[in-house]
Amino acid sequence: MDLDYALKHDRPTPLSSTSTTERVDFDKRERSNHIGLSIMRLSIPKSIKGSISEDINVNTFLNDITNRFISNEKVETSMILSKFVSMWYKGKGSIKEYIMEMSNIVIRLKALKLEMYKGMLVHFILISLPAQFTPFKINYNTQKEKWALNEFIAQCVQEEETLKLETFESAQYGNNFSE
Repeated sequence: MDLDYALKHDRPTPLSSTSTTERVDFDKRERSNHIGLSIMRLSIPKSIKGSISEDINVNTFLNDITNRFISNEKVETSMILSKFVSMWYKGKGSIKEYIMEMSNIVIRLKALKLEMYKGMLVHFILISLPAQFTPFKINYNTQKEKWALNEFIAQCVQEEETLKLETFESAQYGNNFSE
């Protein structure tokens, strides 16, 4: 159907009364341009559609959309980065899920061309942990080797389980003592 013909070929020079072979190419490109624009307009949200001129070709339409998203990329980067640096583990849910959420944010930032040094994620996570994890933080900082993310997750999960057990045992001890 040559729907992408208008994307692949530049607009030909205006036709003259003696043009024959160019007429076929011109008609083919115009048809492809019209169908391509119709498909794109049906495929995008109304908020974007309304801000793009009606009398353009497929290439200009795609460039306009690209330009709209380039400026939004900056906003998205700021929003994601802001969320990342303001995250704190509050003890709700598992620590593994929390770390995976932070890791996913780092991946989203990488897709936006904002890469983070691998060891920085571990340090950001350590900073965001509550006071109950202070002995764990001290233990990590006194070791010479750095943990890879998977090893760090395993250690955090183990520490979380230890803290839950200690909290449970101290609650049991308090209940036994008050009786």
